[in-house]
Amino acid sequence: MINGIVNIYKEKGYTSHDVVAVLRKVIGQKKIGHTGTLDPDATGVLPVCLGRATKVCELLTDHDKTYEALLLLGKTTDTQDISGEVLEERDPGNLTEEEVRSCIESFIGEYDQIPPMYSALKVNGKKLYELAREGKTVERKSRKVQIHGIRILEMNLPHVRMEVDCSKGTYIRTLCHDIGEKLQVGGCMEELERTKVGRFLKKDAVTLDEVRQKMEQGEGAELFTPLDQIFAELPAVTVTDAKAWMSYNGNDLPERFLLEKEAWTDGQEVRVYDSRKNFIGLYQYRAPKKLFHIKKMFLDPEAEKIEK
Repeated sequence: MINGIVNIYKEKGYTSHDVVAVLRKVIGQKKIGHTGTLDPDATGVLPVCLGRATKVCELLTDHDKTYEALLLLGKTTDTQDISGEVLEERDPGNLTEEEVRSCIESFIGEYDQIPPMYSALKVNGKKLYELAREGKTVERKSRKVQIHGIRILEMNLPHVRMEVDCSKGTYIRTLCHDIGEKLQVGGCMEELERTKVGRFLKKDAVTLDEVRQKMEQGEGAELFTPLDQIFAELPAVTVTDAKAWMSYNGNDLPERFLLEKEAWTDGQEVRVYDSRKNFIGLYQYRAPKKLFHIKKMFLDPEAEKIEK
């Protein structure tokens, strides 16, 4: 079984679930999960986790993301993107580039965003897009999202191409819609590409066809990021052979049971390994008790372990 993450470049026309289904056939294993839905018309970075790495799907979903989007001013649709039914068209011809730039940049920071009806969020157990397809509209609570930065790459009104750095849960379609509303001409998203999810970048992503070719050539291993490298920014520590059994069971580890002797700070997270380089899991330091507490276990049950 493969335990790792592959950085897929999702092409237009595929759903995120389609990508997982294709990979299950190509790689030949069932335990696969993606890290955040991309609309079928959207393209870009979609990290996919395999085997024990599926445990980090939620952690990767929480990471900040970067998108490149094409905003079309003057058109409002029910889906907030160009694929939807046009609800209203207004002439944006009197807008100046300065007005548009100022409006777009005003969204940098925290703002309250109302999730779109055409989204996978659930209300009373039913996805919003399912309700929308039935012609129903339900009240959605706004939620705070963080726009870390917006860079305008090209402005050729009524089109604006922009790059957006944002927190998890941000809908770029809705951002485009909200910009249009604030400019009083309406707006929708015409194109969307996700270029970054945490440490995963567009330049390193591979298509499904490329994965298929590599697997057929017996070179698939080079596509997968090892599970522990997702946390490469954290210090790596080694538990002593005599106390390794404690970490295998997820027990707290007094700092004296580690080979490394450091001045640890309260809340410090570390990657814990045994002397055979088995990745055991993420631990967090509790200064008052001078021990590390398990945060997430990743130990491979099939790995050769040191006996007590």
